[in-house]
Amino acid sequence: MKVAIVHYWLVGMRGGEKVLEALLDIYPQADVYSHLVDHALISKKISQRVKACTFIQQLPWARRLYQSYLPLMPYALEELDLSDYDLVLSSESGPAKGVITSPDCLHICYCHSPMRYAWDMYHQYKKSAGILKKLLMPWLMHRIRLWDLASSFRVDFFIANSHFVQKRIKKIYRRNSQVIFPPVNTHDFVISNEIGDYYLMVGQLVAYKNTLLAIEAFNINKKKLIIIGHGAELKMLQKKAHENIIFLGTQPFTEIKKYYSQCKALIFPGIEDFGLVPVEAMASGRPVIAYKKGGVLDTIENKVSGVFFEHANVEALNNAINWYEDHTDHFDSIKIKQHSEQFDSSIFKQQITQFISKKLLLNP
Repeated sequence: MKVAIVHYWLVGMRGGEKVLEALLDIYPQADVYSHLVDHALISKKISQRVKACTFIQQLPWARRLYQSYLPLMPYALEELDLSDYDLVLSSESGPAKGVITSPDCLHICYCHSPMRYAWDMYHQYKKSAGILKKLLMPWLMHRIRLWDLASSFRVDFFIANSHFVQKRIKKIYRRNSQVIFPPVNTHDFVISNEIGDYYLMVGQLVAYKNTLLAIEAFNINKKKLIIIGHGAELKMLQKKAHENIIFLGTQPFTEIKKYYSQCKALIFPGIEDFGLVPVEAMASGRPVIAYKKGGVLDTIENKVSGVFFEHANVEALNNAINWYEDHTDHFDSIKIKQHSEQFDSSIFKQQITQFISKKLLLNP
């Protein structure tokens, strides 16, 4: 069986690329296609399986400005010749599922998220865009939405990475899907006997992560907050933060694991489709204080592996932090880690294999 995996773009090792690595563990001879690839920023496992990129790779400054070429990506995908493959797995967050396959090919889409910037987060992205993009977005995104909906009918079966995304797939594409949680190598993380005096945030510093809410809350409560990550909002956030908030920028994985295992708790104020970071913190035995919306509803058990706050405001977040500090004895690191193990990569691989095997039987 010839297998192709289509991934939106390969410019780093985030959650989507971890899924791609797990798929390559299942199908080690699969060919990987993408709009563009930066081999220096991805794992050897992925790099050595890249078969081809779309013409986006050849455009000026593509590695830096690839998202600006979004309007061209539908055309680029349709130029990929996948006619010889028996199974195509598309990894969708940016445009990936719009490839053209043969009538006998089984096309399964693992959907991390329908394109946020085209659908439910369109107005948020538009507000933060520059003048030129703000003028072009209404016309361009209208066309992207039409193509995105049309290309959803090219997929035989959808897999959603959370119940939150499953609901969005149903709302936007009017398609059913099965939830299979993304893989986390939970055994890579360890419980520490030493707990520090700080709370922790890890991730990109972009608007939808809502890092500003955490900074405003910690400016008031005066507790120590360490922020690991980089992004477009870094300078703005640094200007607003008081001295009790420390920015460490990008850190190696070994350091991130240490900070996970020794933090009081992870702060997670954004809305994520799934959210690998909370699972990694829980795999380190640490609880998560999270906004009660999105993928965390699948991953966090309230007052067992974390604490929810129901409103995205400073008062609600600080109330949750205060409740947690009054009940720290309530949280057991071993139980928290055990809770995280239901999201281990071994379970993902087992469920994906079973799902595809069943669908292949329906598509001989």
